[in-house]
Amino acid sequence: MTKDNAEENNVEVRIYSIATSLTESIIFLDETEGTRILPIWIGPMEAQAIAIRLSGYPSPRPMTHDLLFSVIKTLGLKITGVTITDIVENTYYSHLRITEADGTRPRNVDARPSDAVAMAVRFGCPIYINERVFGKTQVLSKPITEDEVVKFKHDLKNLKPNDIIGQLLDGRLPPSGGKDEKTDEEEEKQEGEQDDE
Repeated sequence: MTKDNAEENNVEVRIYSIATSLTESIIFLDETEGTRILPIWIGPMEAQAIAIRLSGYPSPRPMTHDLLFSVIKTLGLKITGVTITDIVENTYYSHLRITEADGTRPRNVDARPSDAVAMAVRFGCPIYINERVFGKTQVLSKPITEDEVVKFKHDLKNLKPNDIIGQLLDGRLPPSGGKDEKTDEEEEKQEGEQDDE
């Protein structure tokens, strides 16, 4: 962590996973030196921009983030880090730290977290989350053992963003397999019993 980030109480994170559906996506950012994972809902196009870059396959024509990357480099600038700074009324805020090529004249530029992360993967720069963000939103804990990592990744593949939203609102994690243990029949029976009362 750089001196600036230590002073601002920022925590370095990396991309843990991306869960995608047709209408929404979630990017999971986990602490590099801790166990917390922060899920952030992003648009499918932004998720695609991040995933394509992470896959290593070049796009035949520059996408918007590729174009911005080229413009910044052509102007002799670089992005040295991105920080998710706050969350207000379920909206995350972040900024890009842009400097001259030699690291001088740092300035912050406001950005959506999805765009900030998309630029970070292109510049290969660190991603930070301010500690206050962890304190203001629901976070998950990443598994510790290798078996837990495998199970957690398996569960993530089976989850849809709507499942995760419900679990975060309920304050619970999914049971094994990522599905609610009650069947539809059991739920209907329980609802029928409540109606009879």
